[in-house]
Amino acid sequence: MKFVHIADMHFDIPFSSLNAVEDLGEKRRIEQRNAFRKVIEYIKETIDLTDDEQYKIDELKMIKNRTAQLIYQTIYVTLGLVGFVACLGIFDNISTIRWDFYVHFTNLSNYLCIGIMFAELIQTVKKKADSYVSTAPVLKFIGVLAILLTFLVFNFLLAGQPDRDPQANWRVASICFHVILPVMYVFDWLLFYEHRKVRWFYPLASVLFPVLYVAFVYVRAAILNFNPDAPYIYPYFFLNLDTQGIAGVTKWVAILFFC
Repeated sequence: MKFVHIADMHFDIPFSSLNAVEDLGEKRRIEQRNAFRKVIEYIKETIDLTDDEQYKIDELKMIKNRTAQLIYQTIYVTLGLVGFVACLGIFDNISTIRWDFYVHFTNLSNYLCIGIMFAELIQTVKKKADSYVSTAPVLKFIGVLAILLTFLVFNFLLAGQPDRDPQANWRVASICFHVILPVMYVFDWLLFYEHRKVRWFYPLASVLFPVLYVAFVYVRAAILNFNPDAPYIYPYFFLNLDTQGIAGVTKWVAILFFC
């Protein structure tokens, strides 16, 4: 355990006896305040962050490290491109592209996160010094909640459905978009963003993405005349009006939004 002890700062002392020599009193006042500021910064950077003495102050600043951010963001964007190609079905059948890739919330949420991470990468490449990532904080937060929803709904609700081929869970697109990229995106926000800048309306704004998605599903279904034979007219069982009804869909949407 370490203690920081300061005493007898006396910020109001005029140092009048020193002012007789080239404003030495004013210089002493500035030095005193600068010393106090350094003590406060030291406390802010070290208090309650770790119990392990091997972690030094410079190591705790890794979240601002430009090199660490570049490596992390590059890996994410690369895996994102692999996942994007995979969700087109090219790895399953190179002669056939799935043009319904835009229907699933999984894909759309991942596209949003990949786009934001690519913007982060560009910002990090351009900056010259270590600092927190600050790219589009509102969109970043929206992406965090959207990709968390993707991760939780798939892994706890959809992956084990009786009508789903268990082998499909191990395909490249599924592993990338349902597990690896969601976890990496959340950790990117936890590690590299300055959380004190989160505003009160971010959670409210984040609800817009899934709400707009639900609206999109039913607008598309209406355009297709609610034809049950149309491909992925209801991408998820809990949005299926034919089997769940309006009450059932409303219940599921409420559960997913507020639980």
